[in-house]
Amino acid sequence: MMTDVVESSGSLAPHDRTADGDPTGAAAARTGTDDSAAAERISEIRERIDEIDRTIIALWQERAALSQEVGATRMASGGTRLVLSREREILERFRQALGADGTQLALLLLRAGRGPL
Repeated sequence: MMTDVVESSGSLAPHDRTADGDPTGAAAARTGTDDSAAAERISEIRERIDEIDRTIIALWQERAALSQEVGATRMASGGTRLVLSREREILERFRQALGADGTQLALLLLRAGRGPL
């Protein structure tokens, strides 16, 4: 997975500013393009990506808590810590939907809910 990383040195030199005071290349630094229409579209898309990321994080946390509750309830009733057939079912579901990356994602989700083996 790749992410955009931009380093900033802080203040801009006078020759790095346009007549109206806006930094030149600011859009390019944030979006990777000098084209204003493309930069605007990229910013819009990234806003949606950020919304999705927040949702994924919230769902991840909810799933982990529910999984921990299942494990605690099972163990409190004398059951096993893990049900390997259930874990295999989850791994297969993610693998079928997302391929090899799905398997890795499922392993992370399972670990978040039950802890490391």
